[in-house]
Amino acid sequence: MESVLDTVRINFDAEAQWVLNGVLALVMFGIALEISVHDFKALFKNKKAILTGVASQFVLLPLVTFVLVYFINPIPSVALGMFMVAACPGGNVSNFFTHLSGGNSALSIGLTAIATLLAVFMTSVNLQFWGSLYEPTETILRSISIDALEMVKLVSLLLGLPLIAGIYVNHRFPVFAQKSAKILKMGSLVFFMALVGIALYVNRDVFMEYIHYVFGIVLLHNLVAFSTGFSAAKVMGLDKRDVRAITIETGIQNSGLGLLLIFSFFDGLGGMAVLTAFWGIWHLVSGLILGGFWGLRPVKKEGLA
Repeated sequence: MESVLDTVRINFDAEAQWVLNGVLALVMFGIALEISVHDFKALFKNKKAILTGVASQFVLLPLVTFVLVYFINPIPSVALGMFMVAACPGGNVSNFFTHLSGGNSALSIGLTAIATLLAVFMTSVNLQFWGSLYEPTETILRSISIDALEMVKLVSLLLGLPLIAGIYVNHRFPVFAQKSAKILKMGSLVFFMALVGIALYVNRDVFMEYIHYVFGIVLLHNLVAFSTGFSAAKVMGLDKRDVRAITIETGIQNSGLGLLLIFSFFDGLGGMAVLTAFWGIWHLVSGLILGGFWGLRPVKKEGLA
């Protein structure tokens, strides 16, 4: 039964896809309205934490994902979905979970901004690189012939431009930015989740039939992602607040972006879409659990504030 998932396609019409694109861009714009030029200047005082966070997301997570795929040997489309999730930047709600956990919110916001800009190129590079090293997924990539430049353009439109625009508005109109940021960010995020929910409902038969196959894989992969961020930060000797921020930034991935790329370049490939959609649901649960657990164990505010 599982092998059939490699040929299943998730239905999501072009009009709804463009709406989803626009809403994701609005979510990113809303997040960027809370990022200032001062935030970037402050980050230079904590270079080790920034470099650790970036390396954890774009180097270590794809690497450990490749190792995990090699050992559990999932069906090819699910494996490619795992590479897609690992190639995406931190998720839209990572800042909220970091705040809930008592972690370094400034570091989390800075990593979101930097990872978003890097994702314009790194998401495509990591997906192609690691997917090509694993023979079953390399076969899918070769058969689809992804235009890497087109993927870079799409990620730029969805993440890069809204980020830059939001930071600019915050710089020029700080009062307006602060007043509208929370409303815009939360409103667009709820709308985005509703659209994804509609996509899941329309394709509910496919998701219900195959969710059992990806359930355990997503839980394990998400646990590995959190562990990767936590271990990297600990090894680098960072303080507890930085450790919490980097752990959450690594474990909360922008699965919404992953879904849009799957619909745009992989024609809604079943295994990829089911895994990525369930990741988008599960990391909200795991992030809330981890953030709440750490939130009950406050630490002294050190480093960036």
